[in-house]
This record gives sequence, structure tokens and C-alpha cells, in this order.
Amino acid sequence: MDRRNWILLLALAALWGASYLFIKIGLDDLSPAGIVFTRTALAAVVLLPVAIKRGGMAPLWRRAPALALLAAVQVAGPFLLISAGEQHIASSLAGILVAAAPIFTAIFAIWLDQAERLSTNGVIGVVIGILGVALLLGVEVDGSGLAGGLMVVLASVGYALGGFGLKRYFTGYQPIALVASTMTASAIMTLPLFLLDLPSRVGADTAAAMAALGLGGTGIAFVIYYTLNREIGPTRTSLVAYVAPVFAVVYGVTLLDEDFGFTTALGIVLIVGGSWLAAKSPARAPVEAPQARSAEAAA
Repeated sequence: MDRRNWILLLALAALWGASYLFIKIGLDDLSPAGIVFTRTALAAVVLLPVAIKRGGMAPLWRRAPALALLAAVQVAGPFLLISAGEQHIASSLAGILVAAAPIFTAIFAIWLDQAERLSTNGVIGVVIGILGVALLLGVEVDGSGLAGGLMVVLASVGYALGGFGLKRYFTGYQPIALVASTMTASAIMTLPLFLLDLPSRVGADTAAAMAALGLGGTGIAFVIYYTLNREIGPTRTSLVAYVAPVFAVVYGVTLLDEDFGFTTALGIVLIVGGSWLAAKSPARAPVEAPQARSAEAAA
């Protein structure tokens, strides 16, 4: 990769890693549904004009029911769970736990996609990653924090399941049109929940965080991702899934004064390392499918 692509890769990891920081700030004034509606609506505003100009939206209208299900499983549901979970746990911990998505992808592949069966290294990666999740949930959190951590882990399950749906039912569609469509559908789904719990006030810090989350961490980030995917290929682009959690930790510790001890450090090593082994291990996997799923998990 040349210098420009390295800069883009790091910028993408920085944007996706910052999402958890922006969510934590937004929770000062907004409900979880308010955060999800705002970020997906802003992302749709950024991406829809590009998708329409490229002519990718028309074919997707005929798949509206399946597209709505994909949006619920892979976008609206996980985004809501992460935002609700961050009411009880640190943003840095949320960023680490979401990195477990490739572990669940590897597990579900046993039943959903035999072409991606695990090798021995893959099984080892799953075990290592699960130990990391158990360590963080068992030591770092308790009470409501445990519930919040489990919500974030469940969000990573949604990312994994959505990846299989994306591969099976939406291969061949323009990626940016898929993202624009799922963001639009997610905004529509979460609007009623947002209206049921409107904020009494929205501070300047919340407004700035939501603008950064929607336009940067959700909209622009996906544009960068697809640019890299085209220029350097999905394998190298998937590296962002393992760098973004590190940014999440740095942001949380330095900007929000969140704790970072030995247990957290060991947990991130186990989860990111196990995820990497699990994601890279399938014996007969198509080149692009696992990479697309890894990238979705980091957002």
C-alpha cells in the first residue's frame, strides 16, 4: 500500500473507533433511540445522493422486505444495543466487545455456510476470543454493567448474522446503495422510538457529537471503506476491524478519563487476537465475504 492508502486506513479506523466516544457523549441528552435515529438519518443524507447518482437504488426497491430485515438485524438492532449498553459501561469497553463479531461469524458458519467451516486455527481463535469476552464481562463489570456488556456482545451477534444475509441475498448490488438503503430504513424504524422520548434539551456537545457520528463515523467512513476496498482489496482493508478497537480505547481513556487496567489490556488482546484467527481461518471461504462482515462490525 502507498502512503495515501495507509492514511485512509488509519483515518477509517479513527472514525469507527471514535463512534463509541460520540455515543457516550450523546447519551447525556439523547435516548439510545435518539442517537440511532440521528446517526442513521445523517448518514442517509450523505450517502443517498451518491447512491442515486450512481443508479444503484432502483434495483433495491424490489427487495424492500429483505432489505428492511437486513437493516433491522445489522444496523438498527446493533446500533440500539450498543447505545443502550453504553449507558452502563465505558465507551472503550464497548469498542473492545464489538470486536468479537468475527468470532460469532465463525461459529454461525457451522450451520449457515458450510463453505466457511473452521480450520483448527479458527477453533482456537473462537476459544481465545470467548475467553476474552468472559474475562471482561466477569471482571470489569457487574450489576447493570454486566447487562450493558451483554447488550454490546449481542450487537456483535447481529453484525455476524447480518453478514450472512448480505452475502446470501444481496451479492451483486452496489455497496454504497446498500449502505444508503439500510441507513434510511434504520432511521425510519427508530423514528417512532425517538419521538416517544424526545429530549428536553440538546447541548452543543451532544449536537457536535451526533454530527461527527452521523456524517463522519457512519457516512464518510463508509465512503472511505469502499474506496479502500476498490484500491487495495478487501483483505488489506479488513485490517481496520482490528485497529478500530485500539482507537476506541485511546479515545475513552484520554478524553473521557475511563479506566484502563491490566484486565482490559488482556481482554483486548484475547478478543482482537481471537477474532483475527477466526476471521482468517475458513478453509474454503470466498475472498470477499468474511472481509465485508469484519468491516461492518467495526462501525
